[in-house]
Amino acid sequence: MERYVDGFVIPLPKDKVEEYKDIAEKAGSIWKEHGALEYWECLGDDLEIPDMVSFKKAANTEKNETVVFAWIVFESREHRDKVNAAVMADPRMGDMMQQGSEPFDYKQIVYGGFNTLVKM
Repeated sequence: MERYVDGFVIPLPKDKVEEYKDIAEKAGSIWKEHGALEYWECLGDDLEIPDMVSFKKAANTEKNETVVFAWIVFESREHRDKVNAAVMADPRMGDMMQQGSEPFDYKQIVYGGFNTLVKM
């Protein structure tokens, strides 16, 4: 069965990793509660590969930042739209997204929705 995936690349200050992890765990629970099939948040480790564009460069990170690579899996784009609408309406998300309290700049998130090409 085809799936739909939202993907994210987020530059994150290294001193905000634990704060971000707490938010990601809460957000993941909310997404799953509203129907997401999978929720992944991964912290950059091996990011400087010679002769390739690094995630750090793609995310335009500063020296004190690392990269979060994340994705959420849904049944379809329609399912994604329904789940995301429910998540954004959930008051718990609003509480976490208070202006000025976030551990990173939301305007720097690289985001997109993807149709499944190959799944093995």
